[in-house]
Amino acid sequence: MKRAAPAKRARRQTTPVRARVTKQREPVWADWPDRKLLRLRIRDLGIRIEGSMLESRLARLYAELRAKKITFRPHCWLSTEWFCPDGIGGIGIPFYLAHPRLARLEHKQMLEAEGAAQESCMRILRHEAGHAIDNAYRLHRRAKWRQVFGPYSAKYPEHYRPKPFSRDYVLHLDYWYAQSHPSEDFAETFAVWLKSGSQWRKRYQGWPALAKLEYVNSLIADIANKPAVVTSRQKVDPLSDADITLAEHYAEKRALYANDHPRFYDDDLRRIFADSTLARRGESAARFLHRVSRDIRRGVAYWTGQSIYSVNLVLKEMELRCRELRLRAIRPDEQLKQEAIILVTVQTMNFLHGGKLRLRL
Repeated sequence: MKRAAPAKRARRQTTPVRARVTKQREPVWADWPDRKLLRLRIRDLGIRIEGSMLESRLARLYAELRAKKITFRPHCWLSTEWFCPDGIGGIGIPFYLAHPRLARLEHKQMLEAEGAAQESCMRILRHEAGHAIDNAYRLHRRAKWRQVFGPYSAKYPEHYRPKPFSRDYVLHLDYWYAQSHPSEDFAETFAVWLKSGSQWRKRYQGWPALAKLEYVNSLIADIANKPAVVTSRQKVDPLSDADITLAEHYAEKRALYANDHPRFYDDDLRRIFADSTLARRGESAARFLHRVSRDIRRGVAYWTGQSIYSVNLVLKEMELRCRELRLRAIRPDEQLKQEAIILVTVQTMNFLHGGKLRLRL
């Protein structure tokens, strides 16, 4: 995902990946408790891509690019988030992916570690590679690019309203991310096109989005085996510049994400579930929602006519918020489930027809 102004089973690869993994000495903080680790400055972590799980994943990305006869290889560096800077053919990768201990800390602090699973990581890397190649060859300057995807110069919105049933866009990252900006539309289309064995022609047959995929196919054929126009190896916001502690980093990150949850939404959750400070016993609300998620998804999808996928996105957000609020389920299961179905139904309809999605990365 490009930086905005204030991400299953592995498929068979057509090109074998032969990555030489560099062994890296275990850092001194690997066994530290969270409290001690959080006091460490990010710049002092002493980690790198070489020797981490990222090394083999980047080798896989480069193999996919090679199979498509793309000679350009995006340079990558560790930073505090996923992004591709404007005008640079490189990718910033969040530092927590460079060590399992940091990935666990990220998950504990943020309730998820985006890109920690291999296929999740590859989806994001393909997306960011689309941005990097767009920059490296200045593809968005072409009139046909603008005709197909829209104006690259369009202002990045803080929020966007998706159209879940639209077939004008490919589906790759969650939340219909291709609909957020022309640049994201291109990156998402490129990512679908790049993946080995994706069978995009069959998958998108009859969709207007297929024309975008065909355009990317012809566009890359035009630059195949050609050197990049932009060759800068600049690294924006590298880890060495992160002069804050991990605790400060996560405090800022949580504050940013907390803005996505309006007060009335929290009040609705508290009407169904109990605050852990008042109810110390009982199952966590997040665990309860996960346990009955199948019934909730089916019920909401049936009565709203929305897809299971759309309902599940709302339900996942609700689970995460319940964890953040530390709510508990102390009333009878059936009563809680019915009330949860009502709330998920309301939020699903608001999410799809009246709500706005925030550009987080």
